[in-house]
Amino acid sequence: MKPDISIVIPLYNEADNVAPLHARLIEAVGALGTPCEIVYVDDGSGDETFANLQAVASTDKRVVLIRFRRNFGQTAAIAAGVKQAAGDIIILMDADLQNDPDDIALLIDKMHKGYDVVSGWRRDRQDPFLNRRLPSIAANWLIARLMGVPLHDLGCTLKAYRSDVIKNIPLYGEMHRLIPIYAAWVGARITEVPVRHHSRLYGRSKYGGWTRTFKVLLGLLTAVFLGEYGTKPMYFFGRLAALLCGFGMLCSLVVLYQRFELGVYAHRNPLLLLAIFTFLLGVQLLTFGLLAEMNVRIYHESQGKPIYFIRDIVRAEPEQQG
Repeated sequence: MKPDISIVIPLYNEADNVAPLHARLIEAVGALGTPCEIVYVDDGSGDETFANLQAVASTDKRVVLIRFRRNFGQTAAIAAGVKQAAGDIIILMDADLQNDPDDIALLIDKMHKGYDVVSGWRRDRQDPFLNRRLPSIAANWLIARLMGVPLHDLGCTLKAYRSDVIKNIPLYGEMHRLIPIYAAWVGARITEVPVRHHSRLYGRSKYGGWTRTFKVLLGLLTAVFLGEYGTKPMYFFGRLAALLCGFGMLCSLVVLYQRFELGVYAHRNPLLLLAIFTFLLGVQLLTFGLLAEMNVRIYHESQGKPIYFIRDIVRAEPEQQG
């Protein structure tokens, strides 16, 4: 039977958490009363994680196992799980039991109210403040202001997506934290619900800290560019080129004025070098814009990539012949 819900969980060296996690998931899935599957993705663990996953899979036919040859990262693990997921609703969550499986029902309930993405909000987060909560607060505040997606906790892995939304978002790099932003760009209806958050009982975090915040900021820079100029890069490079060329021309006029009115020789005027440098830099950026436009056209036309996403198509019913 095709599952209605797929729960995708990436794991990396979480051997001690596998058995208690699956036991909690069995209870949570049973309470939903709908066909579900659980997709575990072993992200190249070096401990007994996969052996423990095989043990739970041998007793539960709802389990799907994916094993990487080496550690490729959380985004890659999520992408592999999403690709294999067969449910109409895809739930993402961590394997460390800091996310509460019982909260899956809260996300599903919101999905049934017409939302395409439901994000968990760890309002009472049980993590150290300086190296986990503080960078998360700063990153979430910045993302909400820049991207216009008012979520309090993008870093919370516990989220629900409609399959047709998340499967149309290519995932690579560190993009998994910004999936709701990319979903918002294609017109997804997004909301969030407060969820519980527990202290980690076994092992330690593999994907976190200030280094994660730096990666998120770099990903955010990419997201801003792709969101605003992904199909029209010339607008971005063209504006910068116009500013630099204009500044270079202004410096040139000042040099000419100083030469003919004040008697300052051009070869002794540092503004001449500044004018030449900024003007040539502007021309160079204009060339980059043209090359970027060519690449965008090749990307969309050669692969048939859509530049829009349709939610519904409504046609008038044909009139009945009397």
